[in-house]
Order: sequence, then structure tokens, then C-alpha cells
Amino acid sequence: MRALLLAAAVAATLLSVPAGLAAPTCQDKNGDTIKCGTPGAMPVGWTLSPQQRLERQRSRPAGPSMNELLELICVIGVFFGLMALLPEFDGWGDETGRDDQERG
Repeated sequence: MRALLLAAAVAATLLSVPAGLAAPTCQDKNGDTIKCGTPGAMPVGWTLSPQQRLERQRSRPAGPSMNELLELICVIGVFFGLMALLPEFDGWGDETGRDDQERG
């Protein structure tokens, strides 16, 4: 009965919290997100026209460069190399709290 009462109290507490609202975001003349009220910010709700947005997307590179791909491969290689250097994990020990090394 106590568990049910506790669960009901927790549920009531979580459901009574008001929803958090985020501040509105603005854009600059280039269509980039910027904090509202700063110099260069357009009014709230203003967006680029579809034609301008398409032109800006065409001018950006299509994907990551070769250097970025090589950096990513190296970072992943270093990560897996460090994982390979970790010692073997044989478990947490038996019920008495002794490890396997103490038994052998």
C-alpha cells in the first residue's frame, strides 16, 4: 500500500509541473539562427524566402571534406585502440566478495 501511495505522490508531483517554454529564436539576414534583440537580428518569425534558402543551400559544400573524414577515421581508430588495451573483465567476484585472483 505504501508503494502505491508513493507512486501516486510522485506521479502527481510530475504531472503538476507546468510545461517549460523556450524563448523565441530569430534569424539574421543570412538565415542563420541568432539571439533575438541583438544587432542584426530580424523580427521574431521572419524567415528567408524559399528561393533565398535554396540558393544558400547550393552554395554550401555537399558533405564533409576528405580531411574531416580522415580525422574521423583516426579518432575512431584511437578509441578502439584504447578499448583493446583495457584488461579483461571476468565479473564482479563470487558471493563472498572475493575476486577470482584471490582464489587462484
